[in-house]
Order: sequence, then C-alpha cells, then structure tokens
Amino acid sequence: MTVKNENLDKDKLLEQFLRIGLDERTARNTVANNKVTANLNAVIHEAGVLEGCDKAIGNLLYTVATKYPTNALVHRPILLKYVTSNKIKMPAQLEAAFSFFSAAGQEDIKLNEFEDKCGVGVEVSVEEIEKTVNEVFEEHKNEILEQRYRTNVGDLFGQVRKKHPWADPKIVKQYIDSKLFELLGERTAADNEKIVKKKKEKPAKVDDKPVAIVSVEQPPSEEDLNPYLIFPRPEDNYKVHTEVFFSNGTILRCCNTKELLEKHLKATGGRVLTRFPPEPNGYLHIGHAKAMFVDFGLAKERGGGCYLRYDDTNPEAEKKEYIDHIEEIVKWMGWEPFKITYTSDYFQDLYELAVELIRRGHAYVDHQTPDEIKEYREKKMNSPWRDRPVAESLKLFDEMKQGLIEEGKATLRMKQDMQSDNFNMYDLIAYRIKFTPHPHAGDKWCIYPSYDYAHCTVDSLENITHSLCTLEFETRRASYYWLLHALDLYQPYVWEYSRLNVSNNVLSKRKLNRLVTEKWVDGWDDPRLLTLAGLRRRGVTSTAINAFVRGMGITRSDCSLIQFNRLEYHIREELNKTAARAMVVLQPLKVVITNLENGSILDLDAKKWPEAQADEASAFYKVPFSNIVYIERSDFRLKDSKDYYGLAPGKSVLLRYAYPIKCTDVILADDKETVLEIRAEYDASKKSKPKGVLHWVAQPSPGVNPLNVEVRLFDKLFLSENPAELDDWLADLNPHSKVVIPSAYAVPELRNAVVGDTFQFERLGYFAVDKDSTPEKLVFNRTVTLRDSYKSSK
Repeated sequence: MTVKNENLDKDKLLEQFLRIGLDERTARNTVANNKVTANLNAVIHEAGVLEGCDKAIGNLLYTVATKYPTNALVHRPILLKYVTSNKIKMPAQLEAAFSFFSAAGQEDIKLNEFEDKCGVGVEVSVEEIEKTVNEVFEEHKNEILEQRYRTNVGDLFGQVRKKHPWADPKIVKQYIDSKLFELLGERTAADNEKIVKKKKEKPAKVDDKPVAIVSVEQPPSEEDLNPYLIFPRPEDNYKVHTEVFFSNGTILRCCNTKELLEKHLKATGGRVLTRFPPEPNGYLHIGHAKAMFVDFGLAKERGGGCYLRYDDTNPEAEKKEYIDHIEEIVKWMGWEPFKITYTSDYFQDLYELAVELIRRGHAYVDHQTPDEIKEYREKKMNSPWRDRPVAESLKLFDEMKQGLIEEGKATLRMKQDMQSDNFNMYDLIAYRIKFTPHPHAGDKWCIYPSYDYAHCTVDSLENITHSLCTLEFETRRASYYWLLHALDLYQPYVWEYSRLNVSNNVLSKRKLNRLVTEKWVDGWDDPRLLTLAGLRRRGVTSTAINAFVRGMGITRSDCSLIQFNRLEYHIREELNKTAARAMVVLQPLKVVITNLENGSILDLDAKKWPEAQADEASAFYKVPFSNIVYIERSDFRLKDSKDYYGLAPGKSVLLRYAYPIKCTDVILADDKETVLEIRAEYDASKKSKPKGVLHWVAQPSPGVNPLNVEVRLFDKLFLSENPAELDDWLADLNPHSKVVIPSAYAVPELRNAVVGDTFQFERLGYFAVDKDSTPEKLVFNRTVTLRDSYKSSK
C-alpha cells in the first residue's frame, strides 16, 4: 500500500514538472533524485506556478532548484518573483543573482543594488549586438582571415559579452556565425582538415586508485532558447533594408517612410504577419518543412499570423492536386494558416500597379526573344525598346492584356540597371503572354506576372512584416526593394536563412518531378523520397521532422550537407516513445518443438513497451506458442562460433517472452547445405540460461500458418552523399533502395493494424502500415533501422 501511494506521489510530481516545461527525460531524472525533487517542488510552490508556466521560465526555475545558494534561502522568493515576471530571463542574469545572494547570505539586501548586479531592465537590442560584433570582427579581421574557421569563436563571443553581459547569447552566436560566413564564405576542404598536434610527453605514471565520477543531470541548455529572437518588431521596420548600387554611381537606400510604416501598423494592429508561399507545381519536401518552421513558427511565437499563399503565377505547371496536397500537408505538419490566399487573387492589383510602373517610367514593353534577352544581358546592353515613349508602352501593354499580341512577341520589363554588378537588376521581366487558362483565375487573363514582380508586391499588399526565404534569394533583395520603392509601397523586412540539404537524396523540384514522371520511384509519396508525403508514408511523424529542422537552426551560416542519419536520430527518438513492440520474422525458418504436444497452444504475454509493469494489462499482448515456431533464417548456423549468439546444432537460445530451446536435429535439402527445418526441444522449467535471445512467430493453431504480411525495406535512394552535383545523377540511384519481402510472418496482434500505425518489430527496426495494405494482406514499410550512428549534441 505504501509503495502504491509513493508511486502515485511520484506520478503527480512528474506531471507537475512537465507542466513547467521540463522535457520528459529531465523530469523523470528529477523525480528519481529526492533532493532535487524536494527543492524543485518547493520552488514551484514559492513561485506560484502550480498550474504550469512557460518553458523558458520553467528552465530557470529548475536552475534555481539545483544551484541556488543554501546560505541565502530567505531571499529565494524575491528571486522567483523576478523570474516569473520575466525581469530575470537569461542564465547569465541568474548566475549573477546567485553570486549576489551568496555574498549577502541572511543579511538584508537593497533591491536597486540587486537589480543593478543582475542587469534587470537592461535590454540589449539586436542593433547593438550587431554593431559590437562588427567592431570585434574589425579589430581581429587579420587574425580571422588567417585562421579562417579555426578561429576561436569562444574568444570572439567573450569579447562581445564583455561589453554586453546581458545580451542574449543565442543572438550573439547567430550574429558571430553570420559574420564569419560573410567574411570567409563557404568552408573549404582545407578548413575541414585536422591540425596534427605534436604529442606531449606523458608524465610519469602514478599508481593511484581510480576516482569515481558522478554525473549530474544538467539543466536544459541555452540551445532551447527562442530561435526567433533575432527578428525585429514590426514597429522597428523603419531602418534601411538594403542599399542598391547603380552603375552610374548613385545609391538607393531603401526604407519605409514614417507615413508608410504608420499606415502599415494601423492596418495590422502591430501584429507579426509572415507568409509561406509555395508554388503549386509539385509536392512539398523536407526543405519546405524548414520554411514552415521559420514562417509559421515566428508568427506563432509573436502571436501573429502566417499566410499560406500559393505562388500560382505559372498556369502551365500548376495542378489542383498540388494545391490540395499543400494545404493538407501544412496542417499535418502542425501549422494553422492565418489565411489561405493565392497570388492570382491579386492579378487585378498587380496589373494596375504595372500600369503605374510604366507611367512612372520604370517599365517598358520589350520585343526581344529569350535568346536575345540572354545575349544582351551577358553583354550588359540595353534593349533597343528600353527608351520607347511611356504612352507607347502603355498602349502595347493594354494590347498584351487584350490578347492582341502573339505569345512570345512581347514582355513587360522593369527598367532597372543593365550595367549593374547584380544580374538580378538586369531589367527583369514583369509580365509574359500565355494563352493558357489559369487553375484558379480561369480564362480571364492571358498575361501573367513573373515571380520577381509579383512576390514582393503581394508581400506588401498583404502587409507582411517579415519576408523570410533561403539564401539563394539574397541577390534578389535589390530588385525586391527597388520595385517597392519605385511604386511607393510598404517594404517588409527581408531575411534569408540557409536552405536545408540532406545527404543521399535530391530536393530540387525539377529532379523530383523527373524521378516521379519517369517512374524511377513510385509517385510523389514514395517512402524513399524526402517529400513530406513520402516521409509520412514511410512512418515518420511531423513531430520528428519539426525536431530535426529546429535542430538545424535558422542562421545564415550553415550551408553544409546534413547527414541523413541525423534525421534518422530524431525519427528514432520519436518512435521509441510512441511505437508499440511486436514480433515479425522476415525470412522464416521452421522449427519443430519435439517435446511439445502437437496441437498444444500456450498463450504467452509479450511486452508492447520495454518498461511495461506486470500489473499493466494494456502494456502486453498475447502471443501463441506452439510446437511449430519460425525464427529468422539468419539466426541459424550449421557451424557455431564463440561470438555467435544465434541457434546452432546442440546449442540453446531463448525465444523472447517464451522458453529456451535447444537444437537437436537439422533437416537438410538434397544439396546438403540448404536448411529446410530444425528440430528442437524446449525447456519448460526455464532453468537453462542461454545468452542468445531470438524473436519468433508460431503457428496460432495446428496446421495454420502465422499471419502473412508484406514487408518493404527502404535504404538511401542514392549511393552518393550529394547526387545533385553529379552530371549523370540518375546513374547514382541505389539499386537496392527498396527490397520487398512478400511473405513475412507476424504475430496475430498485428492483424487489426490500420494504415499509418507504427510498430517496432523487435530486433528489426521501426515499421508503419502502408496504404497498399488490403483486408487480405497487410503491407509494412520500414521507417528506420534500430541502429543509431548519429549521436545528439545534447
């Protein structure tokens, strides 16, 4: 009875610790430590957060419980008020508080001195951090250029923190990383070479007894801090966004006027508005998962909204199938759009603004062919129609709209700077003629805006506060802001982050489309692809994907290729907690138990979860044990060896959840090599203790084979880490990326599994029920193996 009450109390404490935002592992370790449990429980009561609190506050409370000086407990309630009111919100402030109270002990304190020591009320802006980082880099520029990526970043970090001790360390690190990349560019092979250090002479060996080292559970690290803190508030969007350098020596400094910003803030109420703008010309992939994490995540964190905006400017490539898929997959990923819009919703506005652009002398109708445009751009030459009269361009643009000009005979181009050093200022095309009905807008239009014209304009029309995109769009900043400036439109804050590249796969939509249309894979949701539909079909959860992309961060500096096993690590972490255990034999080998009566069926208990307790009935499933069982063919050898733990003639193994069995005879085929059947005896008393443990499946009743299922084993789609760099990338496809096992045997428990259910097949890996399953036969996809070659940095 006492034990049950104790367990009940521990369960309540665990729930309480989870409510303040501790991760499950830390919470469980805390409950197992009576001293830390008592301290944390007292801190939670003193802080008045019995109903829970924000994760960031909870992490600080955990640190108070584990590090607060015991000689000053009288002052702890004061500190907790500052923590829960967000006046103390960083680990550095907390450490300063510990030092202050430790020195004060039981003596009275002055709050103004305490606040001064802990940086209470001190706000270090992003601009101040950026300025200081620039100063530190300027001071050490020569050393950094010499040492490149071997530069001691910790020293740079320390110098910034010395000037701004209360600056957010996460933001400081992000700006240092960004500045390093800006100064040094991509890592080279030489940067990654290890420096060979001279071996130090070993000191004389002292024959001391080994000292036991006790590991202490550390509080959550600063990596759990808010990754969105680097972005400014909407009301701060009045500074120069970018400088556009023209070939004539003039400089355009793009920023919002006071009037434009006030009008924008009045329309939005000061809310953060972002947008996730996919093109509906294919299925979303894992790179889009990162974009969603950035766009939807920032809006959610700031209490704003994120538009799901279909960038549907090309009617030839778009399909309703893709539109429906995108909306469905966004919700599956856990994101809720503030509003769903289409660029085509703004076609009339975009047309009217294009007319205004012509009137202002910033656009003209051009008749060059695509080849001529390419040639003139390469030579930095103006189009012969660039300086035609405004009235003429207005008339021709109207004729384009009315369908009076043939497709390919005219375009509307922005009059930017053909002699610029930035090729994205080479009079980009704003409108093309296409006599193609639009999936969303119908047949109203025969001219369609380009991405370069529509994207920034619709951002402004929707009052987007933060326009976030990947680094390959950085060179388009100039044209983005040039156009908004030319039309006197509100200018969103633009920020680029590194795109996500994962090894042994391709994420280019063009390449993905080719794999699908040429049937190299089995559709957009083929489990070998890194499309989100493919990952879901494989059995990967949206939670695992989001954990993976969060781990990548949203900085500008990391453009490296992410190893596939890093994604697998997050998948295992998730499925290990959610996937029930079951037994399946892929390549069945028949074993006849000769000392168990034919027709005798024993119903045994098998665990669904490793930590299942004996009194938890729901944590077990029944598995039949009969005189005919099946083991993996690979778990039997004719010749035994010391390092082999499987079954062999004269050797015993334990059948998991069942009994030890000993091989007494082997039935061979005529070739005297192929094993047809094994004869064995089982140890009903379980007195023998063999080392090897095998999974197995038995006949559920005499003469009836076990449940027959199909199992699909997936491996990396490409042999090379970066197939996108290869000229003949299709030749790099892994011929063994998909192996189908048509007749595996499974325990009866799996009979009622439905599409999407996930399981851990013991000793084999994690598997999910595929949509190809029928009432007659289940199909399972291997999500990931059990072996983990990637170690988390936690």
